[in-house]
Amino acid sequence: MKRLLQYLFRRPVIWLANKFSSKPQSRLVFNSLTQLQEGILKGKKDKGPLISCLPEEARFIIFSDQHKGGGDAADDFVPAADNYLKALDWYYNEGFTYINLGDCEELWESTPTAVIEHNRLSLLEEAKFLQKQRYYRIFGNHDLEWNYLIPRNQFLKPIFGDTLKIYEGLVLEVPYNNKTYRILFTHGHQGDQHSDGNAFSKWFVAAIWTPIQRFLDIRINTVSDSFDLVDLHNVVLYEWTLQQPGTVLVTGHTHKPVFASLDHIDRLTRQLEKAMKENNQALADSLRQALAKRQAEYAGKQIVKTMARPAYFNTGCCCFSDGDITGIEISEGFIRLIKWEDGERKVLEESPLYYLFEQL
Repeated sequence: MKRLLQYLFRRPVIWLANKFSSKPQSRLVFNSLTQLQEGILKGKKDKGPLISCLPEEARFIIFSDQHKGGGDAADDFVPAADNYLKALDWYYNEGFTYINLGDCEELWESTPTAVIEHNRLSLLEEAKFLQKQRYYRIFGNHDLEWNYLIPRNQFLKPIFGDTLKIYEGLVLEVPYNNKTYRILFTHGHQGDQHSDGNAFSKWFVAAIWTPIQRFLDIRINTVSDSFDLVDLHNVVLYEWTLQQPGTVLVTGHTHKPVFASLDHIDRLTRQLEKAMKENNQALADSLRQALAKRQAEYAGKQIVKTMARPAYFNTGCCCFSDGDITGIEISEGFIRLIKWEDGERKVLEESPLYYLFEQL
């Protein structure tokens, strides 16, 4: 019977998903992000917390898009699991606050039961941050179910306890030079009608649509699978910041790291060009290797060179096929794009926070 239903409904379900969740529309993205930020600033607790700290006191690690699955062949998190655990251990011991920026679990492809059972160790490591009041969790489109009390209590409460809250976003206010600047953290799926519509549509996706996809074994991840949409989504998110003076936006969702509004391949290319002009052969060789590795990871994706205002950042993801994970750090007055490779932390890009604020 299940195979018959899969045969009958697979094609129309895929058609519906593509129709209502494909490329982002600027109007929808802008409206959704603006409403989210204004809601948080007005104190709407269901939208997310508003926190403040001095630039030199900020100490945050932001990861997203682990897509923890059930441990099967479709589980993209498996190669990165060891790196992720080592990173969490280091950040916990160093006193960082962890902002987990969505798509933490892959609930489109696996059941919550399977995901929790297989990833209990990494979830317990995350829970250690919460016990120290150093943990914020944002929902994404692939773990939208956690936005609702019943599945959250059923599956996450036994690990995280009663204090876990899951938000759509978070705003960090940072004073500098007699002004207050904002950093908005959210998953970045805003404008995707499949999972970012009104309250009913969000509930429908979480309670009805996602279980149907799991039952029919339909894996739909439009942004991750479409090279063009990855860059389009990043560009639209960046363009929203142009309308928001004094605001920096940090998201995940696209799986492509962006630092200060330039994607990492573009920055590596520029660094390689400079090294070659300076006849620094050792550095050039190292950059060529790094560039080749990331070009293979982003094969087919465009290189975006038009985003000059340093107001948009993207964490990348914690499920690269080679086991690497990328994220954004804010600490010691700096913002950094970092990578964990073979259990070692590497700084790929960094900038003083004051430089960003002065450019805004």
